[in-house]
Amino acid sequence: MSKPLTGKVALVTGGSRGLGAATVRLLAEQGADVAFTYVSSEKQAQAVVDEVHSKGAKAVAFKSDQADMSGAPALIDDVVAHFGGLDILVNNAAISAAGTVDDPDTDTAALDRMHATNYLGVIAVIRAASRVLRAGGRIITVSSGLGSRVGVPGAADYSATKSGIERYTMGVARDLGPRNITANVVEAGLMEGGMEAPDPETLKALVSSLSLQRMGHPEEIAAAIAFLASPAASYVTGAVLDAHGGYNA
Repeated sequence: MSKPLTGKVALVTGGSRGLGAATVRLLAEQGADVAFTYVSSEKQAQAVVDEVHSKGAKAVAFKSDQADMSGAPALIDDVVAHFGGLDILVNNAAISAAGTVDDPDTDTAALDRMHATNYLGVIAVIRAASRVLRAGGRIITVSSGLGSRVGVPGAADYSATKSGIERYTMGVARDLGPRNITANVVEAGLMEGGMEAPDPETLKALVSSLSLQRMGHPEEIAAAIAFLASPAASYVTGAVLDAHGGYNA
């Protein structure tokens, strides 16, 4: 198998399960040394590390809560200390909370934590990483189809976090372009084994709204991320790559 990422160091936030774990595996298969974060699933994180090691690649897991923005510089320092540098940042860690804006019973504390994790936390990691990313580096931010089309009630806050971080990533592409660092977005969609699925009727409606009429597999979205991390995407920056089954078609 071709290993276009040999010699590169990658950091994947939220890499212990789902899309994050699939991305860790794929980047490692393509030759990168991969660090990733987790919040509470230490056993799952170790299982991913062990799997990568069993295939002759390198991986390390760091416990880090993205909602605590103050921890971002230390995380980046730990990655650089362990692997000697940083070339690829995949902003994958995110949580989901729902509630219509007029519902008095909406858990606003959960919404606030989501904003901290999905938006402010991503910004903190990008800022810290940008100072050490080597020339030719890659920043890939995982968003959602809801970042450009809400489509369902109760998703205003979640959609706002994703839309906001997409625009931020576009600005990062402008700021870091002179250093030959690219910054792009992958809009992910419904995935098997992803975030907690909505109720069956809502899920059915969402799937029926897709051009491909099915849920995606984490490996399919990870492939889009790996493309943007690869030499093949050297002239792609400030772009949004849809990997959500045609939600916007």
